[in-house]
Amino acid sequence: MRDIYKDLDIVADTQKKRFKWIGHVVGMDQGRRVKKIFENKPKGCRRRGRPRLKWTEDVEKDLRETKVRRWRQKAVDGEEWMSVIDEGCIAKD
Repeated sequence: MRDIYKDLDIVADTQKKRFKWIGHVVGMDQGRRVKKIFENKPKGCRRRGRPRLKWTEDVEKDLRETKVRRWRQKAVDGEEWMSVIDEGCIAKD
């Protein structure tokens, strides 16, 4: 199986893509539809039972585990964010 993927770390690659996407969304203009949905805090009644897991919370947990601080500020600067992504995915190995 490793012959096919040439020693690709699938977990690190997926994490890197998730970090890229969340950085892309944070850096968008306020008027963009995706940005509005991302920052939306729904109001109303909660359903009974355990709250559903949110993609954003999972990515933020990964960022905390890789010891990235002030990630929203860093995501606005594209070059700094790319260096954070590269360092974060390597540091977790």
